[in-house]
Amino acid sequence: MQVWPRQTVIFILPEAQGPAAQRGGRKCERAMSAIPSLMPVPSLAGPWTVLSTVLENIVDTHPDAVFASSLGAEDMVLAHAILTAGLPIQIFTLDTGRLHAETLELLHTIHERYGVEIKRVQPDIAAVKAHVDAHGAHAFYESTALRKECCAIRKVEPLRRALHGHSAWLTGQRRAQSLTRTELPESELDPVFGLWKYNPMAAWTHDDVWAAIRQFGIPYNPLHDQGYPSIGCEPCTRAVRPGEDERAGRWWWEQKLSKECGLHAGNLRN
Repeated sequence: MQVWPRQTVIFILPEAQGPAAQRGGRKCERAMSAIPSLMPVPSLAGPWTVLSTVLENIVDTHPDAVFASSLGAEDMVLAHAILTAGLPIQIFTLDTGRLHAETLELLHTIHERYGVEIKRVQPDIAAVKAHVDAHGAHAFYESTALRKECCAIRKVEPLRRALHGHSAWLTGQRRAQSLTRTELPESELDPVFGLWKYNPMAAWTHDDVWAAIRQFGIPYNPLHDQGYPSIGCEPCTRAVRPGEDERAGRWWWEQKLSKECGLHAGNLRN
């Protein structure tokens, strides 16, 4: 494993050394120089170049890598980087059955903009029915245990199915999003799902994300304009108040350090 200084590349990529890594960097440089109109503004040039190089290196190391998109702002930036570069990284999202209408509409917007269908991975209908029959449709408000059980059925099990047979997956997580993500690594062997996990947006700031959205005209969920920096299931998400962290509106009735849904349960070790 090669570790690059964080101030230089801010990413740890196992087994992506030597010619493969260099080839990925050269391909990104050629692609960006060939399309001057897509060159980012100076403040974004560094993060965008690093992101492009990292994605090329991931593809070199894991040709079967997939991206589980939350359809949030940072995930839309990551999807834009993947799709405009023509990288063979399959993108899917977890359709829990309780998403906002605005989130579902964004899937149509993505198709219109990029000409691709984002795969929707859904929970097992029988498991959802059994849980609702036993505990009610809003049991997640009653206890953290019941909330996590709901997340396990609607999100964790579908994700496990989607990741089966793959060697790596990508997320749009960032360190600045919440207390549970302050030590987020750029890459790790996922302790929950047993494959490599990459967080190429980990070091990006809120301002970096929105600079990219403005620069490239990247579509995003209109709820972001209504005070929702982090968007999950409709009954478990509220707008944030001034001074709150970006994920304060997720499961707001719980303690800050318990607020992961199971997809990123490894974050709770930190």
